[in-house]
Amino acid sequence: MIELIKVKDYKELSNVAGKIMLDLVKEKEDCTLGLATGSSPIELYQYLIEAYKRGEVSFKNVKSFNLDEYCDLPREHPESYYSFMHTNLFNHIDIKEENVHLPSSLGKDLEANCKEYSDALNAAVVDMQLLGIGANGHIGFNEPGTSFESETLIVTLQEKTRKDNARFFDNDINQVPTHAITMGIKNIMNAKSVLLVASGSNKANAIKNLMEGPITEDFPASALNNHPGKVIVVADEEACALLSK
Repeated sequence: MIELIKVKDYKELSNVAGKIMLDLVKEKEDCTLGLATGSSPIELYQYLIEAYKRGEVSFKNVKSFNLDEYCDLPREHPESYYSFMHTNLFNHIDIKEENVHLPSSLGKDLEANCKEYSDALNAAVVDMQLLGIGANGHIGFNEPGTSFESETLIVTLQEKTRKDNARFFDNDINQVPTHAITMGIKNIMNAKSVLLVASGSNKANAIKNLMEGPITEDFPASALNNHPGKVIVVADEEACALLSK
């Protein structure tokens, strides 16, 4: 059962979702967090940073696993998710570098990297997985048609996803990588709880399909309706605009 928390705008969304994650870290200081990238969680991460700077919380015993990473993009590239996470969160809190995990797109044997990441996830058990949602329902980089039984895998990014992400690459789709390595849907579903955030009118169709549509691999996020634990969706007014109730 998905719990929907409707909020006014992106600022309130970030504060509400940030507090949910902050409360978990306060309650369980050695928790394992699944983290996301993109525009949706940026102010949520700022909320966590501000709480840390106020001395409310420490992340020194927290472990983190990121959802995904682009292929064929060096770690030091400003739009790699390695760079994103350090710029927007890790560099500003006391999390230990050895406790930070991102899927590796480096080296020639990417299938081996996938297996290694899935094995690490299965050994760790994620307490809370943070997610955004794509306009086409993708979670992580699991595009429509991805099996609900998938584990960490290499995916070809759909043109819609690449167009959506072009804004991070000088609005040039040709700079956006064509492939990524991502946690599979099964990995995401193995988390004890899920926190999904959605803001803006461009997410309204996705939230309607998530909350009111069928459970189908054509809409990857719909798998969350089968999650055995707690799934919380925090969405603002624009993202909730098409819901029937």
